[in-house]
Amino acid sequence: MAPSSSLADRLADVRARITAAAHDARRDPASVTLVAVSKFHPASSVQEAIAAGQTVFGENRVQEAAAKFPPLREHNPALRLHLIGGLQTNKAKDAVRIADMIESLDRPALADALARAADSVGRMPELLIEVNTGDEPQKFGVPKEEADSFIRTCRQRFGTSLRGLMCIPPAEEDPAPHFRLLRSMAQTHGLPVLSMGMSADYPIAIAEGATLVRVGTAIFGPRPPTA
Repeated sequence: MAPSSSLADRLADVRARITAAAHDARRDPASVTLVAVSKFHPASSVQEAIAAGQTVFGENRVQEAAAKFPPLREHNPALRLHLIGGLQTNKAKDAVRIADMIESLDRPALADALARAADSVGRMPELLIEVNTGDEPQKFGVPKEEADSFIRTCRQRFGTSLRGLMCIPPAEEDPAPHFRLLRSMAQTHGLPVLSMGMSADYPIAIAEGATLVRVGTAIFGPRPPTA
């Protein structure tokens, strides 16, 4: 990423790399959706990305997303918001209210909270189950050995609102086996959406079947300093 490049230029570069990776994998580039991860970046940066044609964004924190996105939606009705960070049960109602997709369903207590929230709010976002493919204790995600059972339970409970799976491989490992594992799980359960791959590894994820790639730094630059 060139420091002097504009956000629009960086976004165009990421799109070009997605297209190239899809062609290399003999896939239709349209089968891969870019989720521009705007966490910690101001609404003005999101507006720049919208002006450059981006419509799908990812945020980690419900409170930040709730402050940032409703005003943007007023003028950009096609905008879609994905919540991609670990979700606390006490934030479920706000998450259900503002998100188009929640990518981090990972435990029964959260499933319960989301179901109650959907009943209260009157809408249910699309859902992805986050799988901890590396079984890392410090990370969110359902453990591998519990994933199949949890996926079956959630499919029965949420029906077509459950769209697929998400993972974040261990940083120090080759991500490809983790992406292949997630793809195998999704195929077993007939789930069409695979959210995998970030700024450092999204071409590999596309080769392994990703339908959503979550790219932040390569588009928005380094995280802004906090006060």
